[in-house]
Amino acid sequence: MILTVAVSGYRSLRNLVLPLAPLTVITGGNGVGKSSLYRALRMLGEVSQGRLISTLAFEGGLSSTMWAGPEVLSRRIKSGEVPITGTVRSKPIGLKLGFASEDYGYAVELGLPAEVSTFSNDPEIKTEAMWIGEKLSRNNAIAERHGPSVRVRSEAGSWSQAATSLPPFDSMMTHATDSKDALELLHLRDRMRNWRFYDQLRTDRDAPARKQQVGTRTPILASDGSDLAAAIETIREIGDPVTLDETILDAFPRSSVEVHAKDSVFVLSMRQHGLLRPLSTAELSDGTLRYLFLVAALLTPRPSSLMVLNEPETSLHPSLMLPLARLIKEASKRSQIIVISHSPVLAEALSEDDVLAHRLEKDTGETVAPAAEQVSWSWPKR
Repeated sequence: MILTVAVSGYRSLRNLVLPLAPLTVITGGNGVGKSSLYRALRMLGEVSQGRLISTLAFEGGLSSTMWAGPEVLSRRIKSGEVPITGTVRSKPIGLKLGFASEDYGYAVELGLPAEVSTFSNDPEIKTEAMWIGEKLSRNNAIAERHGPSVRVRSEAGSWSQAATSLPPFDSMMTHATDSKDALELLHLRDRMRNWRFYDQLRTDRDAPARKQQVGTRTPILASDGSDLAAAIETIREIGDPVTLDETILDAFPRSSVEVHAKDSVFVLSMRQHGLLRPLSTAELSDGTLRYLFLVAALLTPRPSSLMVLNEPETSLHPSLMLPLARLIKEASKRSQIIVISHSPVLAEALSEDDVLAHRLEKDTGETVAPAAEQVSWSWPKR
């Protein structure tokens, strides 16, 4: 389980460190930084896929995504005693992402390119570190990257060189893993590749899920929901069909879903009480289809170590908030889940003693979580 997530220098997340639980709910008003936190978490996942640089470049590059406020926010600035003015920076510009789990921690820092290039939107990876435990220190680091150089620590405690000319756009997570000399790095990379993010589930008229699809066994729902029918049928075959049926009944009383396959083409339909025929996905409302997406994602027969849901309540009727909360709680028994939500009803329904809730706010342009427990955190040095 991830115990802590940390972001520094990304949009309004000047320096945010949050503790996490098996089920964590993030709430707050519009513009407080919830979407930025979601993107930061997703970028952490992109590290293990080798897509961090391209993802950041598509957002406009480091210069357009970095913290736009002053380097230091003093009490006098926050109180309004002195105006906010630009100053000469004393530290290099950087975007930092990191997390610490029950066994390993990882952090990466990106900075501006050292040389002018045609690829001006591509930042460079300046430092990376992996360590054992909850906080990085000189004694528990097991892999370090500074510029093009990567070194790893053996079980005996000695350091060895894993790379000497790693390009600034490649991560040690993808180019310095080794089953013999860097087994921990390999293990953490594979775990991060298993993380799942859902925020682009398409319900529009032309959504792939509204059309017939060629189906294969699908234990993991696609990020856009295109393979919904195959994912539902996979749950029936190798997952928990009883819970699947109960979950549908909980949200839609006296209703059921069924999948028909012909010549490898899968069609999902929904039977509702009072109708003489089932409704195809093309006929379902946006909210009903979106709820089926969430059912397929959360009841996956191959649970991930981490699942992040961004505004899962979108398009859902208020009557579905309680069933959705029950579904998320059930899924959190098998996966760590972070829910980022605008809905106070959903947040309240998820609220229990073992659920951690963070409410984000803005303070002088900076995203903060005033009620969050203070967690000690240390970034790797350049």
